Amino acid sequence: MNLDKVISGFFIILAMTLNFGFFYGDIHTIESHSKYELFAAIIVNLIATILKLGDKTQLGSVLLATSLVADIQLIAAATIWTVAIYSSGVDNSILGMVVSLSGGALLANLTSVVLYVGDTIKSKR
Repeated sequence: MNLDKVISGFFIILAMTLNFGFFYGDIHTIESHSKYELFAAIIVNLIATILKLGDKTQLGSVLLATSLVADIQLIAAATIWTVAIYSSGVDNSILGMVVSLSGGALLANLTSVVLYVGDTIKSKR
């Protein structure tokens, strides 16, 4: 068993599940979306991105790109939420933007997981 692959796979899948946990729920109900879960999703996504930096393969480049997309969208979602809290307050349109950005990051994470699992299935021992 390759410990590097286990750790990398763990963080890739954890990033996706945390992102899904934040995304899931009524888009206009703030109680359905935890700021702590968004923060955890950002941190785990950044860790997953760092773990993907050493891979020099073509698949590694695509995995890094999907991770960077997720990072940017999650950071943008947190920034919008933070600015809204300290300026005008979070209304339905702001929360909709935050959840939509999280949904885009979820799609990037899902793509990353599918590519990772496909590469794992394809690889030989």
